[in-house]
Amino acid sequence: MKILIVGNLGYVGPSVISQLRKSYPDGELIGFDIGYFAHCLTNAAMLPEIKLNKQVFGDIRAFPEELLKGVDGIIDLAAISNDPIGNKFEEVTMDINYRAATNLAEMAKRNGVKSFVYASSCSMYGQADDSPRKETDKLNPLTAYARSKVAAEEALEKLADDNFTVTCHRFATACGWSDRFRLDLVLNDFVAGAIVNKHISILSDGTPWRPMINTKDMARAMDWAITRSSSNGGHFLAVNSGSNEWNTTMLSLAEATAEVIPGVDISVNPDAPPDKRSYRANFDLFKQLAPNHQPSENLTSTITEIKNNLLEMDFHDSQYRESQLMRLHVIGRLQKHGKLNDQLQWII
Repeated sequence: MKILIVGNLGYVGPSVISQLRKSYPDGELIGFDIGYFAHCLTNAAMLPEIKLNKQVFGDIRAFPEELLKGVDGIIDLAAISNDPIGNKFEEVTMDINYRAATNLAEMAKRNGVKSFVYASSCSMYGQADDSPRKETDKLNPLTAYARSKVAAEEALEKLADDNFTVTCHRFATACGWSDRFRLDLVLNDFVAGAIVNKHISILSDGTPWRPMINTKDMARAMDWAITRSSSNGGHFLAVNSGSNEWNTTMLSLAEATAEVIPGVDISVNPDAPPDKRSYRANFDLFKQLAPNHQPSENLTSTITEIKNNLLEMDFHDSQYRESQLMRLHVIGRLQKHGKLNDQLQWII
């Protein structure tokens, strides 16, 4: 089995590499990444990419087609991956998350790759009523990031056929520890605030819903998808990926964090404008199709793992929202030092 993991040097990549190496101890695993966050290691015992057969550096917007020779499956993690960066670089977000992903899939199909797995997002549902969103429900993308995922799914669906299986994981909001940890994700932020400030500040009134998923469980889902048969979900599958038990409100996430880290107080902002990114997701289809690859982590174990790793790092930065653990600040620093241009291409 030869698997190409595109965008492997980000937050989710280390978990995906570890999972695939466990499933395919003799497989050929290749990483491809532009390297924005390659240096952002956090409490890592070793370089995660040691488990790869090869790491290639490059821009998905100029993907080298020769790298696809003999590849059986592709996992595409490459993305401008949160709203702050997406809002600042809207066209770049569409280029990477949609156009480059589509171009990669077209090349993959042309070169005989059998399976294409795309990391999509539940955020495309946007603001919804209180009923959990199903895959057939109307999409309401509110941000550049969400719009790019919708466009990519629409394009990828047209490519799927008997010889090219496409799986789009509409993932819940990522959380949990990683060898390239980031704090611009809600649960990770709450744990950091609890540790260094003994306080969790919720920017909304606490009522918005958000489904969550641990990075390890994201990796398990992609491991399933890379060998998914078209008889199990169709040639093209867009599936909510997570678990119904992890549909939770912002306030519930904060309260769960405070149970693991005692002595923490929680504040909400009752005067905040409504958070339009409020939705629950229905994960019944994923449970039906992938019963042996369901999420195995829980909220308490995830919070505990984040806490323990941050303490081992001697994490004490009360101003962490301005730190290099926030992806937008990493990009900003690279631009400040003349390493990236306005299109987020390397200046070498």
